[in-house]
Amino acid sequence: MDSRYNHQDYEQRIYDLWENSGVFNPDNTIKSREKSSGKNFTIIMPPPNANDPLHIGHAMFISLEDVLIRYHRMLGDDTVWIPGTDHAGIETQFVFEKKLTKQGQSRFQFDRETLFKMIWDYVQENSGIAIDQMKKLGASADWSRFKFTLDPDIVKLVTGTFAQLHQDKLVYRDQRLVNFCTHCGTSYSELEVNYIDKVDPLYYIKYPFKDKPHEFMTVATVRPEPIFVDTHLAVHPSDPKTKHLIGQIVLNPLTDAEMEIIADEFVDPEFGTGIVKLTPAHDPNDFAVAQKHHLPIISAIGFDGRLLPGAGKYAGLKVNPAREQVVNDLIAKGLLDQAKTKKDYNHRIGSCYRCGRVIEPLLRAQFFIKVKPLVEAVQKAIANQEVAVFGAGHDKILNHWLENLKDWNISRQIVWGIRLPVWYSLADNPDMQINYLDAEGELHKESAKNISSKHLGMVKKGLQQLLAPDDAQFVVSSTPPGENYLQETDTFDTWFSSGQWPVVTLKTTKLIDFKRFYPTSVMETGYDILPFWVMRMLLLGLYSTGNVPFTQVYLHGLIRDQKGQKMSKSKGNVINPLTIVDQFGADALRMALIIRSSPGLDKSVGDGDFKAMRNFTNKIWNAARFVLTMEEKTTVQAKNDQAFYTKLHEVNSAISKQLDELKIGLAADTVYNEFWHWYCDVCIEDAKDGKLSYTAILKGLETFLLLLHPFVPFVTEAAWSELQPTGARPTQKPLLAAANWPSN
Repeated sequence: MDSRYNHQDYEQRIYDLWENSGVFNPDNTIKSREKSSGKNFTIIMPPPNANDPLHIGHAMFISLEDVLIRYHRMLGDDTVWIPGTDHAGIETQFVFEKKLTKQGQSRFQFDRETLFKMIWDYVQENSGIAIDQMKKLGASADWSRFKFTLDPDIVKLVTGTFAQLHQDKLVYRDQRLVNFCTHCGTSYSELEVNYIDKVDPLYYIKYPFKDKPHEFMTVATVRPEPIFVDTHLAVHPSDPKTKHLIGQIVLNPLTDAEMEIIADEFVDPEFGTGIVKLTPAHDPNDFAVAQKHHLPIISAIGFDGRLLPGAGKYAGLKVNPAREQVVNDLIAKGLLDQAKTKKDYNHRIGSCYRCGRVIEPLLRAQFFIKVKPLVEAVQKAIANQEVAVFGAGHDKILNHWLENLKDWNISRQIVWGIRLPVWYSLADNPDMQINYLDAEGELHKESAKNISSKHLGMVKKGLQQLLAPDDAQFVVSSTPPGENYLQETDTFDTWFSSGQWPVVTLKTTKLIDFKRFYPTSVMETGYDILPFWVMRMLLLGLYSTGNVPFTQVYLHGLIRDQKGQKMSKSKGNVINPLTIVDQFGADALRMALIIRSSPGLDKSVGDGDFKAMRNFTNKIWNAARFVLTMEEKTTVQAKNDQAFYTKLHEVNSAISKQLDELKIGLAADTVYNEFWHWYCDVCIEDAKDGKLSYTAILKGLETFLLLLHPFVPFVTEAAWSELQPTGARPTQKPLLAAANWPSN
């Protein structure tokens, strides 16, 4: 046995041993196991971005999940860990567009089929990186069952769920305000909007009365630039300061158009002057009021973030320059009360979770899922304790999201993703606008009524985007319903496909996998995507199967630096897990992340933690080396043997119980302390003094290697292999083999 453990000499060789043995595949292990628990244990891996290398958060979930997988495999359970990667729609297209920009190109230079193929090739170039890195971390996943969210069989099931939702009248298309990022060029669901505190001026604008143009009423607003489309003002019906204004007519300060003052309870009498302007096409509250009172809804801002032609002299300007010009013009007309205007008004605005830019509420026809029936099913399952959430207070957070969830906008205006199986007839939708490139790459914008059958093929080939009218007639179908149909160019929200991940993976791996492994056992992921992903898996899993997709949810916290700060490239405190693996070993990284971690709570790590856990791997190696080089090989029972076996039994029971209860960080701490401070510091010293027999100390080593294996698999496997000459290992099967957990 080597005098010291060098992880770089062992880890790749050991992983190859595991992989070549076929032990990751339950189809192999269930045939060879000597005993079986009769239970199954399944984890569906949260799919990392297929195009990105792993970060420290990935290392956390891989480490935690691998502990559970190895433990249950060693228990003798029918165990599978299904890996996969995600196409990560908006994120991947965003990165690819930045690449195009550096090359002096734009996505708008390509038809959607060409652009999709370009992104596909780009992703495939890098798709093996994440898999190789997961293996370096020791992930004992069944790679024969690997899935990608854009695999054809996955796509078929995802679109089939949409078709079923539509058939059940849970899908509708409607013109509503959507959260639109004019930079990314797509809409987002409510969950993907980050709300941030911002300081802006609060402008007090004067509105002349129609019959008394020299008298004014004043309205406070942070957004003066869309005033030109406003048609009404509103007051609270019970506000004594303003209710006498109801029904009066004022003039629009930019256009001089008449504006009636209406009453509605949504108005906050304490905001500004207690009078608000209504801009229904750009504010959710105003939109609701406009629908309630049947008011005009006129757009002021386009999807490119510029003011529309109706803005007159401001048309074509982006929002901020337009706001500046509008304010200057109002000052020139004497219609801005500069004395009242606040320069430091604090308010919350929506920002794009991807690029950080301000979200514009814009009017657009999109596809939505009615969530109320889906939510009710999940709430019932939680009440019936069909699913348990592990993570400080996050069960309450989940319930909060469920109680307040709005209908889900699943339309995304990107190419990289699963295209909606929606078709529009050219004949039935003559006003549909179609954008396409001809053979020379020139962009055409035509309505459907101008598309002739002669150049329909060119239109289909060069299609970029179509904009169907609000009342468009459509057909949901996995195949073209006819020759003169064009498919919707929007793609599904990525969370719609990944929200079906436990179902679609098991239905597309091996023939009986769904029946064998569904519902899955544990969904382990970061608490930050509880509403994005976990909740949606519950919604769609219950809808499509009638069962929850998993029975336990384990939410790990964020990994922070050793000072407790969030990691970011700008701070220079980002930890690259592969750098740590090269320097300290995969076992040291895994143990540093896991030990004393608690579900739902953040954890700080740094070089000191990795060094400490590297020392721990050396301790394991040195303990094994000592036992194997002990001079006295007597099997005669020593005076402390019985107490030793009793304590060993208690340690085994405690760690097993903690893992059963998903107290993974506590189990790591227990096995660390008992091995180092009891077995090494006490028992080995007793063995030196003859107070413990060689048989007992060897049994202790074997047991601890098994107990430690789920946490530090490489060094334990390396040490286990050294036991073969002693006869302690009767076969060459790896340590993590099925039904290999120490029995009590």
